[in-house]
Amino acid sequence: MQIVGKTFDDIKVGDTAESQTTFQAKDLRAWASAFGEGGSVGGDPAGILTAVLSSLARRRLPGPGAAVRTASVQVKGDLPVGSPIVVRLTVAAKANGVVKLDGRCLGGAGEEIATAILEVLAPQKSVTVDLPEHRLEGLLERCKTLKPMRTGVVHPCSATALGGAVEAAQADLIEPVLFGPKAELTRLADEARLDISKFHLVDTSSAEESAEKAALAAGAGEVQALMKGSLHTDVILHAAMQKEAKLRTGRLLSHCAALSIPTYARRIVLTDVALNIAPDTDQKRDICQNAIGFARALGVDTPKVAVLAAVETVRTRMPATVDGAILAKMADRRQIVGGIVDGPLDLDAAVDADAARTKHIVSPVAGVADVLLAPNIEAGNMIYKDLAFMADAQTAGLVVGARVPIILTSRADGPAARRFSAAAAVLYADALARDPASILPDAAE
Repeated sequence: MQIVGKTFDDIKVGDTAESQTTFQAKDLRAWASAFGEGGSVGGDPAGILTAVLSSLARRRLPGPGAAVRTASVQVKGDLPVGSPIVVRLTVAAKANGVVKLDGRCLGGAGEEIATAILEVLAPQKSVTVDLPEHRLEGLLERCKTLKPMRTGVVHPCSATALGGAVEAAQADLIEPVLFGPKAELTRLADEARLDISKFHLVDTSSAEESAEKAALAAGAGEVQALMKGSLHTDVILHAAMQKEAKLRTGRLLSHCAALSIPTYARRIVLTDVALNIAPDTDQKRDICQNAIGFARALGVDTPKVAVLAAVETVRTRMPATVDGAILAKMADRRQIVGGIVDGPLDLDAAVDADAARTKHIVSPVAGVADVLLAPNIEAGNMIYKDLAFMADAQTAGLVVGARVPIILTSRADGPAARRFSAAAAVLYADALARDPASILPDAAE
């Protein structure tokens, strides 16, 4: 994805740019820590908003090539935590290569949080910048060329679950079909001020019935994906695996999470962090194959899979190392196809080329892994939550291995994770429809 900056001559008085952001407590702790305030939840609101407004000027108006010369921010209200704010810049004047921008920061109800005046030196020649491809906003960009995907939203009987479906629909990612008690969904929508009037609603009396009807609809091709609402994961997966649903592929279901970490310049897929507790070698083979298909759907032509263990050498008393060696050989024998598999690899060698060189590991995967295959659910889940909650990673998660993707988000996931997961499902379903053999291939037995 590219951003093209505006030159001084291109800019007109009255031009505007805006963005929306949501500050979490962890963001304010990171800000405070960066400026020597001990990592407390706080920080100078004027300084934080100055940074946000200056960033918008450098990204959008004028954009790449711009240099902020002065910025004056007047704070008028509390900086909200957990609620979206709108940041807007408007060109007020221009002269001698300098653009004067009026800035405003507005809360969710339109209240004014801050005003600002910025003086920005605009470029004389157009500057183009390539955004990092690993950020998950790229998934949303790719979905803009695709039609919204008809998606069965299973028992969304909470404001969070129903709101996630509405937001994905507003982003033109999905066309929701709601499976749940009509009276309860209508009440929830009214209380949360969510418009569900345009969505098809299938009335059900229980979570089990919601899951059963949604799975049957997916098997009949009436929806192209399933989205978990406010029901237990095992209920929706049990329904999807019933013979009558016609969603089985003969392959183990597994969970794949795409992650983009701000301090790491590659997108990674982590598996399995949510479904399979202690998979054996044959199950890991399916998990590996599923992850390769998932990574290919997201745009990685030949995914490199690192089978993780605590060490990079085979030790018979450490089963994860043996599994790594077996899976690597399975890939050599085309029992796993479409990617490059190596193991065992410890985590640092899998993701850091310097660590791999220091350990004298010669491998086509070490240091450049696209997929990390965890030895068990505890390891995978801890890596995932560590990156998501302590390293501010962007996340998107799907259950794959069935005939349709299943969007499986956590109750703790925020709006961005739900949106990215929906985008991943759209791309996965599109790739599966266009070239099923590349996503769910038949490998040699």
